[in-house]
Amino acid sequence: MSEERAVAALEAAGIPFEIKRHGQVGSLAEAAAARGVQPAKLIKTMVVRRADGDFLFVLVPGDRQISWPKLRALLGVSRLSMPNKDVAFEVTGYERGTITPFGSFHRWPVVADSRLSEPGLVSIGGGAHGVGATVDAVDLTTALDATVADVTDPA
Repeated sequence: MSEERAVAALEAAGIPFEIKRHGQVGSLAEAAAARGVQPAKLIKTMVVRRADGDFLFVLVPGDRQISWPKLRALLGVSRLSMPNKDVAFEVTGYERGTITPFGSFHRWPVVADSRLSEPGLVSIGGGAHGVGATVDAVDLTTALDATVADVTDPA
């Protein structure tokens, strides 16, 4: 099961975390409330395609969205895209809304928005609907060897 894979990967990362389970939610704001964090502290894991078979994860605070010009400049590419839900599942093993770099089928590179450079608790997907992992933002970016940069704009 995907939740167990995510939890095992979090344990292997050696960082403190707490799993929070909640019922079905209809929005990011509801998910943040259910996990006990502000929307800005609920981290969306976005799968981005650079080329065929070449993906990366982008960690985006809940109140922000990817800035495509900033991300393209950081990566030195002229084109990026978001895969459809089937491809995202195929390359991560997680459904949209549950995706996390922890336990993904592939260890894709991770880019984390610069707002994750400050210590403090955030919640990231836990591999299943209604499951989140609460972790320290700096522990998160360190464990994932993330490139931390300003890659988002306000939503």
